[in-house]
Amino acid sequence: QVQLVESGGGLVQPGGSLRLSCVASGSIFLINTLGWYRQAPGKERELVATITRGSRTDYADSVQGRFTISRDNAMVYLQMNSLKPEDTAVYYCRADPIIGREVWGQGTLVTVSS
Repeated sequence: QVQLVESGGGLVQPGGSLRLSCVASGSIFLINTLGWYRQAPGKERELVATITRGSRTDYADSVQGRFTISRDNAMVYLQMNSLKPEDTAVYYCRADPIIGREVWGQGTLVTVSS
């Protein structure tokens, strides 16, 4: 079993930066890919960025060049720069284990507004 807890959300002005963190606990040796997803009000949950155990990264087109995902043992981070109002959403951490179903964190709210 893997558990995930996110932190780092908050209110930021357009053009600002935030860093989200997610700590994994439990059977972390089972984790293959870690990722960040987001869900804006009235919209479907969407992929933001993922990073594999081998550190291969993938980004949504909408955040490419502004967001950076990184990983350190049981932690995964999302550095968000040049934030826009349309980045406002609840951000979720997700772990894809080698076996079994994906695991989600509880989410952290990011609000980009002046």
